[in-house]
Amino acid sequence: MLYSLLRPALFSLDPEDAHRLTLASLDVAHRLGLLKRLPRASGKPVRVMGLDFPNVVGLAAGLDKDGAHINALADLGFGFIEIGTVTPRPQPGNPTPRLFRLPDAEAIINRMGFNNLGVDNLVRNVQASGYTGVLGINIGKNKDTPNEHAVDDYLACLDKVYPHARYVTVNISSPNTQNLRELQKDEALDALLSAIKLRQSELAQQHGKYVPIALKIAPDLDEAQIAAIAALLMMHRIDAVIATNTTLARDAVAGLPNAAEAGGLSGAPVRAASTQVIRTLAHHLKNEVPIIGVGGIMSGQNAADKIAAGASLVQLYTGLIYRGPDLINACVKQLG
Repeated sequence: MLYSLLRPALFSLDPEDAHRLTLASLDVAHRLGLLKRLPRASGKPVRVMGLDFPNVVGLAAGLDKDGAHINALADLGFGFIEIGTVTPRPQPGNPTPRLFRLPDAEAIINRMGFNNLGVDNLVRNVQASGYTGVLGINIGKNKDTPNEHAVDDYLACLDKVYPHARYVTVNISSPNTQNLRELQKDEALDALLSAIKLRQSELAQQHGKYVPIALKIAPDLDEAQIAAIAALLMMHRIDAVIATNTTLARDAVAGLPNAAEAGGLSGAPVRAASTQVIRTLAHHLKNEVPIIGVGGIMSGQNAADKIAAGASLVQLYTGLIYRGPDLINACVKQLG
């Protein structure tokens, strides 16, 4: 109820300004102990990727790119937090404006471009947080790194975040880094996953612990592409797949203000495509690789639909912008 009163004021601001203000306000509320007083549904614990999650509802990557607000976000009742996407070197991302609301469709278009302060800064923030819950760290490549050297960026990030993450997500599906999605194709993906798994094995020995690896994929894939990705996930024994990132499709928002902006579309319009990718993945994976469902969750029933399609966990982001923290409780309560 409180968020429904605050939302018009936030929506009157530039989207990036509203984002920064919201996170700063959450930090203050966390320090004052106010977030602990929010009503919180008690979820059912679940074990996925060999990790114990207090509930199945997580925060998707993108909201806290640098891991600077982990504890405040954890106070909202998430079962797990995913931060990033982080790159080896700091980069400013794409020119502004690069974030657009489509309120009539409960959607967002972004072309942020992996703006972040670099992996070393993120690691410092994680260490300073002292967070002991399930933390995923989402890694990517720098904009100026050509695809033929992309694996070097992913391995550099993996080396640095491995000791501090409970799981690591390899993001090859953002539409906002030129040619990044080419890494989803057969030979490129095979080579990337092979290198990632080899380094994971080496790091597990070095640090004395096994940190699962997840792959985040796009919704703009046909069944043959999904089947090929599923085969590689199983062959390389990848620990999970996150379905899905934002979409390039605009059919569902055609004619709305900002609909023609370049970037990835998230929110309600991507829900059906995301859920269909989950369903198709589940068919091809045959329970060998768990799925984390994300995309267009605006209600507890939407979250339940992702689970019914084959997901083991779900993540929220754009839904929080339109529905506020009550969405977390609604999803946790719906999923038991």
